[in-house]
Amino acid sequence: MSEPITILLVDDHALVREGARTFLEAQPDFVVVGSVGSGGEAVLVAADLAPDVVLMDLVMPGMDGIEATRRLKLRSPRSQVIVLTSYHDDEHIFPAIRAGALSYLLKDVLLPELASAVRKAAVGEPVMNPHVAARIAQELESLPETDRAQYAQLSEREREVLRLIAEGLPNSEIARRLVISEKTVKSHVSNILGKLHLLDRTQAAIFAWREGLISRFSGQRESNPRE
Repeated sequence: MSEPITILLVDDHALVREGARTFLEAQPDFVVVGSVGSGGEAVLVAADLAPDVVLMDLVMPGMDGIEATRRLKLRSPRSQVIVLTSYHDDEHIFPAIRAGALSYLLKDVLLPELASAVRKAAVGEPVMNPHVAARIAQELESLPETDRAQYAQLSEREREVLRLIAEGLPNSEIARRLVISEKTVKSHVSNILGKLHLLDRTQAAIFAWREGLISRFSGQRESNPRE
């Protein structure tokens, strides 16, 4: 028998957390290992418990879900984040995805669909609300025609920076990972955007996802601990 999927619930409304816990714990393959009401608590609990899946609200007092997702992915990188929110505007969708969220669902999602999304997230498969998926598709279509020849113009270090941008990392963390200065990272980012004719980091992240340069958005992961 495979190991159960461990889940952390993050929402500032206790009734939402209790309702979600009741439903999820009724599933034979789920175990809710934590339920917290703020982004800061989520980061700490995830670092301690390393849940397979985190259901993350976005708008919370103190640390919001976007910043919590970014910090959580740094401290517990194998935990997959499903955004579960009422917001479906660009100001929330793209920052959440850039921060490292695997899936993006709205709170009116049917419960069986939520259970399916959790199971898919546990093996690295993204699930998007149809509206969100349509917005991502529109953003992909709006990207300039950047082909592999242009990507080939990037240096190896610039490619490393691009992959880390797509993982939602800020310049400070990219600098730490690559053992270079933050000023150097900014220079690399500027070069990447110029060579690929992109406008900003969000377009850079979506370009990386489109080209299969990172595994998270493609639904693949290096290994599955349940196999």
